[in-house]
Amino acid sequence: MRVCAVVLAAGEGRRLRPLTAGTPKALCPVGNVALLDRALDRVAALGFAGPADLAVNACYLGEQVVAHVGGRAQLSVEPGEPLGTAGGIGRLRPWIDGRAVLAMNADAYLAGPDPTAMLDGWDGRTVRILGRPGPPDEFGAFRFAGMSLLPADLVAQLPDGVADLVRTIWRPAERAGRLEVVPFDGTYLDTGTPKDYLAANLHAAGYRSLVDPTAEVTGKLDEAVVGAGARVAGSVSRVVVWPGGVVEADEHLVDAIRVGTDLTVRISV
Repeated sequence: MRVCAVVLAAGEGRRLRPLTAGTPKALCPVGNVALLDRALDRVAALGFAGPADLAVNACYLGEQVVAHVGGRAQLSVEPGEPLGTAGGIGRLRPWIDGRAVLAMNADAYLAGPDPTAMLDGWDGRTVRILGRPGPPDEFGAFRFAGMSLLPADLVAQLPDGVADLVRTIWRPAERAGRLEVVPFDGTYLDTGTPKDYLAANLHAAGYRSLVDPTAEVTGKLDEAVVGAGARVAGSVSRVVVWPGGVVEADEHLVDAIRVGTDLTVRISV
């Protein structure tokens, strides 16, 4: 059967503000790699790459997403407000052209084996959701882990207005006995809050320090992720310093995210 992939990257990331005031959530770096690039790598490992088989939607600060993706995927820029997970796919129906859809949230941090079981033995009828054992228990004993597989007949019914997959496909499929949960044995974080975003960075760094080769570090690092062109002269512990960020010699940051020279998001642990 014919299947394509859609990476959902249109969201505003309101819970991540002020980090997303000038950067789309999908382009926030985790382990010095944009979340969107991590998602594109995941779907590429499952066989979906290039604008014929892979699409990315964008809305909030969409020009940044468009420039970042370039020719790697079909692009769908939503006017006005984001259309939601279902509406964004619905707007792509002419490109989808009757295919089933593997949908992945750009803000899903997945670490571990590639979820090839999402496609293995699929009959084209059931809705599949990648699930991590709870809590919270959203689907039986599992919580959604950022990826779903949608049958072609249900994709064809999606609206191109504001709608989400939970209400339009997942829950109706669950009630109809058409929902399967594919267990994921790796690590999943949705990175939707500063706390989870920091946790994803520390996990990506292996709970050590990860420093871009172009960064300048003369201070002390303890479980830190330091981006390209950043400068760290002070001491940081469990901290993400974004590309171009600066930590002065008299600063001591703990459980925080530094953007630029003076934006600091502190995390309560």
